[in-house]
Amino acid sequence: MIKLLIVDNHPIIRKGFEALFSESSEIKIVGTLGDGESVLEFVKDNPVDIIITEIDFPKLNGLSLMRFLRTDFPEIKVIVFSAQSEDVYAINTLKGGACAFLHKSTNPNIIRDAIIKVYNGGIYLSDSLTEQLAFGARNNKDGAYYRKLSTREAEVLKLLTIGKKNKEISKELDINEKTVSTYKARLMTKLKVTNLVDLINQTKANQEYL
Repeated sequence: MIKLLIVDNHPIIRKGFEALFSESSEIKIVGTLGDGESVLEFVKDNPVDIIITEIDFPKLNGLSLMRFLRTDFPEIKVIVFSAQSEDVYAINTLKGGACAFLHKSTNPNIIRDAIIKVYNGGIYLSDSLTEQLAFGARNNKDGAYYRKLSTREAEVLKLLTIGKKNKEISKELDINEKTVSTYKARLMTKLKVTNLVDLINQTKANQEYL
């Protein structure tokens, strides 16, 4: 029996997963949580095979969560389940240690197939993502800039966009403030802006890529 933990800040999503697997003979939901911070405490006391998680949380986001899990609970596999664009975020989540990226429009049967594949040691890729990895990203100027970001750069950018200060980012990512400043400078260079306001405004205007 696959032990599955669901992490999403929307109750309807958590209830949907419970209904989906309520009669499954292969998959058992061992818990549902509404934020990333509570995951680390839960997995200390409860056996979990796979975590299905959103990446957008107000505190500990999904990318940061995966980093902690990779260090302290490497045996737990992660599937990202998000409404964010697969075009870019799938690549960053896979770089960050996820075994699959599923968009929230995904057919429920595909979700089941992805869980089983990941549990058996595989990585689940949608047809569109497989094509993107095989033949390169689509020729879109704005999207190309975001696709070049490292996982940590995407992590810092996400936190900046929701209004986090350097000190807060430093604490959440466990890096010093000078390193945060270095990442901000890299982001401005890569995204072709000269100040933090433009960096945030441009990112918000291109949310489909993050």
